[in-house]
Amino acid sequence: MNVKRYALLTLLFLLGIMTAGCAGSGSEKQTEANGSVAAAFVKGTALAVSFTDPRVAGMKGVAANNRLELFADDQSGVIAVLDKNSGEVWYSNPPERESDNLATGVNKDLLSAQLKLDFNNAFGQLSSVNSYTDSVIHKQFRFDSIPNGIKVTYQFGTDEKTADDIPSKLTKERLEELKGKVDKTGQRALMIAYQEDTDPSVYVRNESLAGIQLKRTLQAFEAAGYTDEDFRKDLEAFHLEQTKPEPRIFLASIEYTLDGDSLVVKVPASGIHYSDEYPINTVSVLGFFGAVGEESEGALFVPDGSGALIHFNNGKINYSSYEQRIYGSDLTMEGIKEDVGEEKARLPVFGMIRRDGAFLGIIEEGDSVASVNADVSGRVNGYNYIYPSFYVINKDQVSLDANGQARSLPRYQENPTKSDFTIRYAFLSGDDATYSGMAQYYQRYLIKTHGLPEQKSASDSNSGGDAPFYLQLIGSIAKNKHAVGIPYKAFEPLTTFNQAEDIVNQVQNRNIRNIKLQYSGWFNKGIDHEVPDHVSVDGAVGGSKALREFIAFARDKGLSFFPDVYIAEARTSDGFDETKAASRTLRGDPAAIYPIEPVLNKRDRSKAPSYVVSPSHMLKVVDSMLSELDGYRLEGISLQDLGSRLNTDYRTNRQIDRTESETISKEALTKIRERNLEIMASGGNAYAFPYVTDITNAPMTNSGLKIEDEEIPFYQMVVRGYIDYTGMPYNLSGFTNMNQYILKCLEYGSGVYFKWIHEPNSKVKDTDYDDLYAVNYEQWLDQAATIYGNVNEVLGNVQNRKMISHEKLSDGVFKTVYENGIYVIVNYNRSMVQADGINVEAEGYVMGGVQK
Repeated sequence: MNVKRYALLTLLFLLGIMTAGCAGSGSEKQTEANGSVAAAFVKGTALAVSFTDPRVAGMKGVAANNRLELFADDQSGVIAVLDKNSGEVWYSNPPERESDNLATGVNKDLLSAQLKLDFNNAFGQLSSVNSYTDSVIHKQFRFDSIPNGIKVTYQFGTDEKTADDIPSKLTKERLEELKGKVDKTGQRALMIAYQEDTDPSVYVRNESLAGIQLKRTLQAFEAAGYTDEDFRKDLEAFHLEQTKPEPRIFLASIEYTLDGDSLVVKVPASGIHYSDEYPINTVSVLGFFGAVGEESEGALFVPDGSGALIHFNNGKINYSSYEQRIYGSDLTMEGIKEDVGEEKARLPVFGMIRRDGAFLGIIEEGDSVASVNADVSGRVNGYNYIYPSFYVINKDQVSLDANGQARSLPRYQENPTKSDFTIRYAFLSGDDATYSGMAQYYQRYLIKTHGLPEQKSASDSNSGGDAPFYLQLIGSIAKNKHAVGIPYKAFEPLTTFNQAEDIVNQVQNRNIRNIKLQYSGWFNKGIDHEVPDHVSVDGAVGGSKALREFIAFARDKGLSFFPDVYIAEARTSDGFDETKAASRTLRGDPAAIYPIEPVLNKRDRSKAPSYVVSPSHMLKVVDSMLSELDGYRLEGISLQDLGSRLNTDYRTNRQIDRTESETISKEALTKIRERNLEIMASGGNAYAFPYVTDITNAPMTNSGLKIEDEEIPFYQMVVRGYIDYTGMPYNLSGFTNMNQYILKCLEYGSGVYFKWIHEPNSKVKDTDYDDLYAVNYEQWLDQAATIYGNVNEVLGNVQNRKMISHEKLSDGVFKTVYENGIYVIVNYNRSMVQADGINVEAEGYVMGGVQK
């Protein structure tokens, strides 16, 4: 950053602190002559008391509504919320934290903090400051009233000088000059601070200079009138590269407002200030909100996959704590942990269930740069806690080679994330204080905020009251061949459109209904097609004429047809200029995606990569694709990546951060829906919900992280009745037992899914698609009919109905209840069990209830 820009930001920083310090204080304090930021910060007046409550002793009531009361302690920054319905009090920090015998040092201090900022230094090393250690203790925070709540502004750190503010070497002449300008105390301090070098004309700074001696030395330099110009001259005298460090001073604020049954917590982006020398990496918010100790019963809810519970005090402190990025990793960030094989966090939510109440945290702003973090008591403190953190400035390492020596330097994203960070804490009590209650609340929240499509009719004419059967057919693949010893690439048809008609007829003849057909590898050179800024139907599967005939066939047969496309990923470099249209990494390279090696379950960098399409390019691709598809009169489209991947573009001077990328993805989805196309999306991140009708590869389990205790169908309880869904294809899944798959579909309310080809399995041997090892349709037809028959027998009665509750009755036994009164109990065990007074056969299920 240039000097002028730095000076401007510094001025704005100082003005921001002065404004925060003076507004409403009743007095003004000007910045002192030395320009000290700390001197500009004014604590302000004491917080006014609107009401008190003995249940929240020692705290001041500052805002209230019909459901909640908000309290604050203006000596510590702690806030509390009283839920009038339950009488439960939720504190931002544990009230008994001082008696925690496990936490020490910074971990003890963090129990009293409301914000934590992680930042990098000039070498890319990560450090942190928190609102207790670096602000509250120094009385560098203030409260201000805002509508329905309060705002707390923190200054982290001071401008206290260090040994680096004085030269590491002085000439004897300069030292004598300084001694002549100070009193005897100052002279003694200078003689302790500097020791004669082997050259008697040079004095070297004492490397152990610290504490009171450092303070006295700094005072001596100040008393002698030592200036920045003097400092520069002394460095030049010895050709030193020493620079005065920037003060490690940060500014951030947090706003608390009551909104109905919720506390809304916001960290405004405009209130986050830092120097270029110490860029902020992440902001962690309310790390111990609602935290409870070792005597408590309950669970933490995390959004891993379909959802998971971490039981309080589960003793799993030898395993890693929980941390997961919302919407998965960013493929332009080369340095982050790969999440290959790990379920994604598709929903921006988290929560806590206590004995007498629960809260659901909904990340309303900044969700695409958020992570959820959780841990149990016994590791670094005695509390069970869960909280969100947000990325502000991402970092990567750049390797340079100078004179044959490799050197690694940090490189940071050009601009900070352009988003506020907002979390809604919704409080639940009574029967709603369960994970089922949380899911119902989040569903109502999405409906209210237009985050879900309209609920489907229970008698939807397309479904006929049948559960959906999802079928993905693979059209053609690229295969390396040889002719007279010369290698070339040919396109191998696996399922032509005519063959697809044959498969559909055989499926329907087996009484499989409500078919939703996803067809991949149909255009632009096979399954790994060129970017769809043009559409050319592959001759290998029949060409344009065959596609039109199949569309007419699908309408006649009453099945939903979804031709499959990639938009956010260029699956081949053919026809794609990665230098212009690919996202850039922080290193400045086009962002490459290497295929997954299935045995090792990691990226195989020996193979040719695909590329991340820059978000700036995606809307053009979508416009071109839709224009070229107009003539086919399609009714649906399948999106492999647009609803499941969010990537940044770090291109210099044209950066698009992940929050902006989310906005662009939603614009692209809007364009598709405006063409009256139904959308089938793979993965299904929450921001895609308003636009999609179907989700494939929906999360049907959690990642199985060691710290987790239970998987739950939270995701399914949120979307069911509004969006149809299924997991991964049965014939490519980890299920080796058909009964277990049937039970999973029934428990999670999911449609059945298969992935097939018409040609023999041998057609994919020795290709890049050998993961399609068991997809020939003939070997699966009978099993598909059996599975669908069992699933539809139950779910046909609840098609387009919401799932209102789910509970574990005993190990391996679960009960799911739907809104029309129908329930199903599944038994995964290999022996019969009795549940709710009903005998359930081994690996069997029982349906009950009276339809409403």
